[in-house]
Amino acid sequence: MIQMVDLKRQYDLLKPEIDAAIRDVLNGAQFILGRNVSDLEREIASYHGVSHAVGVANGTDALLLALRGCGIGKGDEIITTPFTFIATAEVISILDAVPVFIDIDPTTFNLDPAKIEARLTDKTKAIIPVHLFGHPAEMDSICAVAEKYGLKIIEDCAQAFGARYKGKKVGTFGDCGCFSFFPSKNLACYGDGGMVVTSDDDVADTISVLRNHGSRKKYYHSILGYNSRLDELQAAIVRVKLKKIDAFNESRRKNAERYRQGIERSDVILPVEKPDSIHVYHQFTLRSENRDILAERLKNNSIASAVYYPVPLHRQTVFSFLPSPGNELTISEQYAEQVLSLPMFPELTEAEIAKICDVINHAS
Repeated sequence: MIQMVDLKRQYDLLKPEIDAAIRDVLNGAQFILGRNVSDLEREIASYHGVSHAVGVANGTDALLLALRGCGIGKGDEIITTPFTFIATAEVISILDAVPVFIDIDPTTFNLDPAKIEARLTDKTKAIIPVHLFGHPAEMDSICAVAEKYGLKIIEDCAQAFGARYKGKKVGTFGDCGCFSFFPSKNLACYGDGGMVVTSDDDVADTISVLRNHGSRKKYYHSILGYNSRLDELQAAIVRVKLKKIDAFNESRRKNAERYRQGIERSDVILPVEKPDSIHVYHQFTLRSENRDILAERLKNNSIASAVYYPVPLHRQTVFSFLPSPGNELTISEQYAEQVLSLPMFPELTEAEIAKICDVINHAS
């Protein structure tokens, strides 16, 4: 079976270092906000060229705490995309703010910046662009709109650690960049974990307090916070993998090129990488009107595939209270019927990619 992500292969590759890092934590017996968390925060801040990185419990909390750190609250409207994992918009509603969905760019799957201004109101306070599947959003245009109207930008980088737009790493364009270390991500732990990066001292301080029950000093609480601390064991694992992330991302890029060379169907549209962007291929996502046939043939040949995402967020029951978008989100709806993600991870072999391409090319 060719899996979507074979986590065991990477563990086998890094086993001596990961096992040693875990033993070190166990022997040190400091499991909450210990040395590995603080070291990882410094290392990730340095990697991105920002002043601060704050470790949190998961990628969803990274978004939630970043929004709170930027002052988002009840009634505020937040521009974002409906073509993403629910966490992107879920956190908006949890804060009693309102998600405002904008359709996607047909080439990159990302928020279309040309459609933002038409949806702005006096309640709009922020934009959450998602660097979906590892391809950077069009940050120059997004930043220009944000600057013009005084809006915050919270980047959802859950799928894009190490991706670059015009030479600059994603997560460093806006007020905050939010990352997930979920096991399947490009930079991943073996449980849940997340990180917020920012160069705003006040935002970083607020997030640090929020993640620890609203406390700067033990048993003294200045605001209502959360239990959202990055686990020390997970931080130790991520530190090992951080040293390899650029090489792992380059392997993903090579695998993507092998897919491009090997898939020859005229009814399959392959993912785009714009010249100003470095795509890190968290997913290799194609489009086809024959998506379901391709998925079935892959399954019959013991090859995994997945649909990210089958139902756009504006069509989810949980968001049925929002006004109907009419025909404003047609690209998102169309692509939800067409997208198919193929196996993608650094250790995927040329032979496996060749087999996947052969099955796709001959599926009928």
